[in-house]
Amino acid sequence: MVLHGTLPTVVYPNPLRPRDTGHGLALLESQDVVDLWVQEESDEAESPGVNFDFGLVSGGVFGRYLEGLSMLDDLQVGSYPDPEPRRLHRNAERRDRPVYFIEPLADDTDWSEFLTQEAKAVSHWRKLLAMVRTGKRWKQYLKGHFLEAKRPPKGLPADLSSADVLASTWWSFTQWLSTPELNEQRDRRYARRLRGALADLRATHGKDATLLVVHHLPHRVALMGALKELPEVEEISSTPTETPLQEEE
Repeated sequence: MVLHGTLPTVVYPNPLRPRDTGHGLALLESQDVVDLWVQEESDEAESPGVNFDFGLVSGGVFGRYLEGLSMLDDLQVGSYPDPEPRRLHRNAERRDRPVYFIEPLADDTDWSEFLTQEAKAVSHWRKLLAMVRTGKRWKQYLKGHFLEAKRPPKGLPADLSSADVLASTWWSFTQWLSTPELNEQRDRRYARRLRGALADLRATHGKDATLLVVHHLPHRVALMGALKELPEVEEISSTPTETPLQEEE
């Protein structure tokens, strides 16, 4: 597996875009995300920037992330659909490469139970009370990730580091809203299905099969930890989707 971390709504500079996407693509999304992307593309065609503006006025933790991105000058940010996953999805379809949607659909019994437990955790009265003071917790996470920030490689925009800090802050906040146990349960399920996707590719391409895994960059450490545990393989097959073909991006 090749892990490719992305920053939500950030258009990656060309040096960060993988061109050889391997034998298949894995997205930590359900297949429903394609319908969302199509709708967002339609919305943007009618009113450019409408999705970004809606995200800002909607508030919440992701709204704070978008607000921070809007202050960066050296990056193209606030793009919808999420540009890097959508670009790689289009390219995989164009090359007729398998696409695996790693998040199960809601009709999966185990996943449905997980979503129920996650909703209960997020809506616990202690979390709801703490959400009244989101600004304080946001600043705490932001400061912590800022102190850990590193400069981007030479030749890449300096604002990439700031975008990384903002994304890590958003991710830390969303993980806190759930529980460590549920976050680990989610990652174990993802790891099982990722191993299943790679096994499916190997049935066609042998032991040299390569699966490109697109994920939020701040999720990488936890995801790698789950994969290193070598959980039981969950059988999964690629999902056919239909997208109008365009030139490679």
